[in-house]
Amino acid sequence: MIKTLARSIREYKWAALGSPICMIGEVMMEIFIPLVLAELLRQGIEPGQMSAVWKYGGLLALCALCSLLFGVASAFFAAYASTGFARNLRRDMFSKVQTYDFSNIDKFSSASIVTRLTSDVANLQMTFQMSIRMIFRTPVMVVMALVMAFRISPKLSVIYCIALPLLAFGLMYLIRKVHPIFTRVFKTYDKLNNVVQEDIRGIRVVKSFVREDAEIEKFTDVSNSIYKDFTKAERIMAFNNPLMQLAVYTCIIVISYLGAKLVVGGELDTAALTAMFTYTSQILMGLMMMSMVFVMFTMSREPMKRAYELLTEEPALANPQNPVTEVADGSIDFENVSFRYAKTADRNALDGISVHIDAGMTVGILGVTGSSKSTLVQLIPRLYDVNEGSVKVGGVDVRDYDIHALRDQVSMVLQKNVLFSGSIKDNLRWGNPNATDEEMEHACRLACAHDFITAFPDGYDTHIEQGGTNVSGGQKQRLCIARALLKKPKILILDDSTSAVDTRTDALIRKAFAEEIPGTTKLIIAQRVASVQDSDLILVLEGGKIAAAGKHDELLQTSEIYREVYESQVKGGEE
Repeated sequence: MIKTLARSIREYKWAALGSPICMIGEVMMEIFIPLVLAELLRQGIEPGQMSAVWKYGGLLALCALCSLLFGVASAFFAAYASTGFARNLRRDMFSKVQTYDFSNIDKFSSASIVTRLTSDVANLQMTFQMSIRMIFRTPVMVVMALVMAFRISPKLSVIYCIALPLLAFGLMYLIRKVHPIFTRVFKTYDKLNNVVQEDIRGIRVVKSFVREDAEIEKFTDVSNSIYKDFTKAERIMAFNNPLMQLAVYTCIIVISYLGAKLVVGGELDTAALTAMFTYTSQILMGLMMMSMVFVMFTMSREPMKRAYELLTEEPALANPQNPVTEVADGSIDFENVSFRYAKTADRNALDGISVHIDAGMTVGILGVTGSSKSTLVQLIPRLYDVNEGSVKVGGVDVRDYDIHALRDQVSMVLQKNVLFSGSIKDNLRWGNPNATDEEMEHACRLACAHDFITAFPDGYDTHIEQGGTNVSGGQKQRLCIARALLKKPKILILDDSTSAVDTRTDALIRKAFAEEIPGTTKLIIAQRVASVQDSDLILVLEGGKIAAAGKHDELLQTSEIYREVYESQVKGGEE
């Protein structure tokens, strides 16, 4: 897991290495300072030799200055490397998400992915910055200070052999208690993000139903859950500092008592005892810093695991070894197709679908809500793979195509139309990045969007807010249709994408399709019979199966479902 995440360091390796190297230099200076201080006391202050005072005093100042410079350099390299690591990791995770298929997105949920890309990466950045400084500083500090302490007085240094195991045991106990809490906290963060996303996305619904108080209460419940877990974790980890302080001062008291006896007995001088006190502080302060690192790693274990899961998740769909890169035409064949969203599902979403569609045909798809109309068309650009049978485009199984080449020839206008923040031109160029102004205008005329666009003060340069909140539902649909037309696909799929436009505009759009793109295969999912009655073929879906297929007049005679829908809409229109 660490090896996978460490790949995101890349060009910042030199900084990540420079920080511990400089930190080791700082530690060496700090270890050297007590020795110089002991010599200053022994050879300068106690005998009153000013030359020795100047000599060792100057050396002491030089060591302190070098320690300062090494420390500043280490901090700079650590900050530079950690921010670069976070940038690369966030980009790697986002790039990986772009390769996901719908099933992968469904597995993690969008709220969880947002949390992993933001707060989890920020947590890992802090851990990385601290670790490359402290993870090298602390062991070197403790080991070197222990060596010097044992050199000065092996008898006094025995106290460390008792204190260190007790501290390690206490620290491991605290970590074991607190880790499950942090695991739970980060999963709750996903819930919090999900609540915020839902509320902001559906703010108009919230306000129209006067549900502000209920949403605030829902948010507060999740937020309080995080608060309680963090409070519990902090209460447990609060024992860390008292434990360390107890060890530090106990060691100092014991060393003071035993050291005084050794000084009186002539086995140790005052300068050596002073150095022992300094090394005691360095050892135990080093252990305190080590405990901070352990706490940070405890908090980061779950974010590391979550980032690793995102980076190592394999897309459900992949290219074959020798993919077909050219789509011959827009013909479509469903051959005994069955599909379910999950292996554990009780029944198939689609069951035994077989139909042939010639290139250039206009196919209407009708059915009640939940009859798997959208599922059927999503198999064509291979957004999902079939469980049984095959889907062919241009006579080739979609699983044999290069995914990008296939999807480049299929334009979909989905039920939930999405526009991105930017100008109208920016949104249209999603269909064709190199589209000229004339091509964009032509596509918008076909989609009956040109008139309302030119009515805006800025025309095609009008800014679209995130999600297209500053245009109506019908305008949004027509812009999405124009965007799909700019792709100049061999297959055009309209998934209930004219539901927000009036019947006259709907008829004009269908007329433009018939006249301007006769060679493009058009699949139109609709709730209105009027939107599909002129189609070359109409499919009536029920329960994931084709209940009837044929032209309008034929279905009126042979399909009870189609006839009921038609008569209800005609009577409704007459009334």
